[in-house]
Amino acid sequence: MKHPLEALMSAAGILLLAFLSCLLLPAPALTIDLAHQLIKTFHLLDMNQLYTIIFCLWFLALGAIEYFVIRFIWRRWFSINREA
Repeated sequence: MKHPLEALMSAAGILLLAFLSCLLLPAPALTIDLAHQLIKTFHLLDMNQLYTIIFCLWFLALGAIEYFVIRFIWRRWFSINREA
């Protein structure tokens, strides 16, 4: 029987791992020209707003990638309900 908090704990663990990997992996660095072009394109106020959006997207991308990798590894090698 599954524990009632198993889904919550696995989601929290994945989120924690994504947060740690986000801190360890640097976000993409932009050149000044590209940053100013993106600010004009998206009608942003300044460079801080641009980098806030970049870091949020970077965190979401790493979290999604890590979620699918961990889910694949878990289902492939560690799942109890796999067919042998």
